[in-house]
Amino acid sequence: QMQLVENGGGSVQTGGSLKLSCAATGRTTCTDRLGWYCRTPGKEREFAAVLPGFWCSGATVYADTVRDRFTIYRAHAENILYLQMTILIPASTANYYCNVRGPSGYWDRETQVTVSS
Repeated sequence: QMQLVENGGGSVQTGGSLKLSCAATGRTTCTDRLGWYCRTPGKEREFAAVLPGFWCSGATVYADTVRDRFTIYRAHAENILYLQMTILIPASTANYYCNVRGPSGYWDRETQVTVSS
């Protein structure tokens, strides 16, 4: 059973940076995807970035709204997924979800990010 522990959320001012981390127990396969999603109040959850499972090669994909400001990456040996967020704006305020999905299941963990002007 996969478990996710997310850290790094909090409050920051406009233009600031935050790094979210998501430690995953259990193994992923190359058919799994590791990703970050966000949901602002009153809106549907939106895709931010995704890449293949730990130790797997493949494409990294970003939403247009975060490309060039956010970076998703993995620490393979530690089974940790990261989202480095820069140039944050108030519209970035949201609940951010670390997500692992694939044939074996679907797991989520959220943390809140608040960007003040």
